Amino acid sequence: MSATAEMNELYAVVEQSAHTLGVPCAPETVRPVLAAYADAFGHDATVVAFRVATSLRHAGELDCRFTTHPEQRDPYAAALAAGLTRPTDHPAGAVLAQLQGRCHVDSHGVDFGVVGGFKKVYAFFTPDDLQEVSKFADLPAMPPALAGHAGFFARHGLADRVGVVGIDYHHRTLNVYFNDVPAGLFEPDTITATLLELGLARPSEQMLKLGREAFGLYVTLSWDSPRIERICYAVTTPDLATLPVRVEPEIERFVRGVPADDGDRKFVYGVAVAPGGEYYKLESHYRWKPGTMDFI
Repeated sequence: MSATAEMNELYAVVEQSAHTLGVPCAPETVRPVLAAYADAFGHDATVVAFRVATSLRHAGELDCRFTTHPEQRDPYAAALAAGLTRPTDHPAGAVLAQLQGRCHVDSHGVDFGVVGGFKKVYAFFTPDDLQEVSKFADLPAMPPALAGHAGFFARHGLADRVGVVGIDYHHRTLNVYFNDVPAGLFEPDTITATLLELGLARPSEQMLKLGREAFGLYVTLSWDSPRIERICYAVTTPDLATLPVRVEPEIERFVRGVPADDGDRKFVYGVAVAPGGEYYKLESHYRWKPGTMDFI
């Protein structure tokens, strides 16, 4: 199938998925994003996923994320060229270029909302080339909180486990995703101690049950605060019924309605904890290849 046909097919899937949630899907918002990265959709290795979340911040939105074509080395530049986002003097606009100049970025991803449009770019490292926080924490465009938490990452065995960096141009935040996380970090007592150390909310029993099954975690930083804003623990499963917690009704409704390209379902279920409490998010893979990095 050609890239254009794949793109049109994906738009139809996005529209169907949004309808399942009762979220408006405007062609003038979604199609320009897909068109800016059209080359990706005819590529066999492209991963496509949808995400919903239970927080008020994410209400009324459906996010779609996909990996870009391997030869498209600067997806942020593509977004600027297509008018998906405006040029900015904010440090967020310089992060990707500086990161690419310091580290070998294997591939990229893009995140957009059917309502909010273009939002994020992801920089992926290979599983056998996880990065050290110290390698890029001192880049001029990085949030100071990243270097400020060097001791935290080192104490918890995370300092050399960075698998993905996500830049949110919409909210002006940065996510750092850790893979091959030490198993002890998912024990209930350790999760509780970690959250309290960061000044985040005390976890619920449901959150601790889910955290015990996690495969990875990520932290959210901003340029406006010295603290870690959020931490998210994620579990992967082909069947939500196997999770040790009850899935929220709005997420169950989404799961029943969102399709999978080959019928082989794969989900990433996460719990994010902030100072004000916790919320849950689900990523449903529409197209996924074994061996590829999860967006979480």
